Amino acid sequence: MLQLIASIPSPGSGALELGPLTLRAYGIMIALGVLAGVWLGQKRWSAVGGGPDDVANIAMWSVPAGLIGARIYHVLTDWRFDEGWAEPFKIWEGGLGIPGGVIAGVFAAMWLMRRNGWHKATMLDAIMPALPLAQAIGRWGNWFNQELFGGPSDLPWAVQIDAEHAAAAGHPGVETFHPTFLYESLWNLGLVLFLIWVDRTQKIKRGGLFAVYVVGYLVARLWLETVRIDHASEIAGVRVNIWMSVVGITLAGGWLLLRGRRGPESGDAAVGVEEVEVAVTEDGGA
Repeated sequence: MLQLIASIPSPGSGALELGPLTLRAYGIMIALGVLAGVWLGQKRWSAVGGGPDDVANIAMWSVPAGLIGARIYHVLTDWRFDEGWAEPFKIWEGGLGIPGGVIAGVFAAMWLMRRNGWHKATMLDAIMPALPLAQAIGRWGNWFNQELFGGPSDLPWAVQIDAEHAAAAGHPGVETFHPTFLYESLWNLGLVLFLIWVDRTQKIKRGGLFAVYVVGYLVARLWLETVRIDHASEIAGVRVNIWMSVVGITLAGGWLLLRGRRGPESGDAAVGVEEVEVAVTEDGGA
């Protein structure tokens, strides 16, 4: 009894019934995360002279692209193909691979930046902390679905899991597990603050905040993958997401070490020169 009192209860349902309308909590948390991310991105982009609507326009393209990319990543790396042809389309039941979502979303954002002539490096740095903020909120959708939890735990912050979900995870009779959704959410909130601090130090090249995010997020993901007990595809007996984390940390970390730090000829001054050149061109070469 004391164990249950000192644990996090799970919601009885993953949906909110409003008359004939059923709202999936998983989708609601993703939507709230997007709204929070857009709000933060608008504040930071406006602070460097950008238009607040620019970030909303990016979200209109990068969010759908990110959802599609996240689902494709999940299907390719962690899907049991005997579950039926319609199952991959049921995103409200969970199953979004964040690495795929980040890759697709960032590519869509970069395309829109190029199309509109926005300075890509400056804009990426402005909106990058919005990404882990959205993830921190969206990850709570796993709590509502009672999925992607860790191994059995009797810690005071362990999460209660219904018998059906516990048995499906291979632990019948176990009631409390590691709340990996909570661990990742708290880490991402800390990552938001860390990215803002790194940006203010002005020691990383413009556009390099994305590499800092990749390293920061994947370090946590590397550990969380060793705690989670959900089904996952493996290569050489190691979960695919662990391999992907190692590759991502190596690439992004290597870039930061070799090219990421600002030199005497880089930084805001270089950005300013480029922006002046653009302005002169737009004025007819005056």
